[in-house]
Amino acid sequence: MVAVEPILQLDEHLLQALIVGYTTTERYQVSREETPDSVRFELRLLPLEQPFTKRYAPVGAAELQQYQTLAAQGHALGAFEAGQCVGLAILEPRQWNASLWVLELHIATNYQGQGIGRALMEAVEVHALANGLRCIVCETQTKNVPAIRFYRALGFVLDGVDLSFYTEHDQERDEVAVFLKKWLVPGKAAQG
Repeated sequence: MVAVEPILQLDEHLLQALIVGYTTTERYQVSREETPDSVRFELRLLPLEQPFTKRYAPVGAAELQQYQTLAAQGHALGAFEAGQCVGLAILEPRQWNASLWVLELHIATNYQGQGIGRALMEAVEVHALANGLRCIVCETQTKNVPAIRFYRALGFVLDGVDLSFYTEHDQERDEVAVFLKKWLVPGKAAQG
């Protein structure tokens, strides 16, 4: 049985063990059509010829410090099985627009597909409501189709696309940022 609990201290080893990457067999292709009267974005799901695996670089010193500060403030949650942390959510409340950003959400590879991510996100929602926030925001890439599917299955909607969030070559690299959002109503989740 997995228990979701706050994590008040994060260490580099835990982050390196959980923040590893993903594999996908699909991607979303983003196109933009612009005329003087309109701008239209389209995301089209396409199969990949070969599976794509993305491996994340180790968390840098500045990020580690930011994540440790957020954890000390009560904005990190862990999923534990038999005392071992097998899932992690690092959160950042943004008071100016009453949103809770999920900076990191990761489940150990051997524990994926067992409902741990869903349990963590339910705890994230409780955390957001307890902090008086109106929505939860997740950012991922157009190649991270498993994450997009996961968030959408939890009631998140695609709410934005940024063609140059990472670099000025995001579209050419086929790695465009997408933002998913879930609006909250006290006592229950609501889709916007």
